[in-house]
Amino acid sequence: MLDELKDLYQEMILDHNRNPRNFGVLEGANRSARGSNPLCGDHYTIYARIDGEVLRDISFLGSGCAISKASASILTGCLKGMTKAEVRMLFDKVQAMLVGGRMDGDLGKLAALAGVHQFPARVKCAMLPWHALLAALEGVNSPVSTETNLALP
Repeated sequence: MLDELKDLYQEMILDHNRNPRNFGVLEGANRSARGSNPLCGDHYTIYARIDGEVLRDISFLGSGCAISKASASILTGCLKGMTKAEVRMLFDKVQAMLVGGRMDGDLGKLAALAGVHQFPARVKCAMLPWHALLAALEGVNSPVSTETNLALP
């Protein structure tokens, strides 16, 4: 059973890499942020349309490894309609899952990334789109990197 779940998650990651959801520039975006992983070569721009405290729409553009692209694709599909506070809480849960393998509640499709914690060098790949998203939510204009300024408020 566990192997079947692992296979399903791997297939989901590969599918999101081959057919990323919400890929492209978001028309009407009022926030955006760039993020890069200089060690791996991943680079993404997150586009968001924020209405007050609510994330109404989100997309991404860029390139990188299968894990980073799948992470960006999955997160863009899961966050629409959430408040900034809800996004930050989910960020903390995803980070705990990716760094320490801890599953805190139901993460839905984001659970497909749970196995990444077994590969510490890939954690930054999976977290890159999330850090760019937080920068966009905070209105940070300078690019974020996996090597610097990842501790946003």
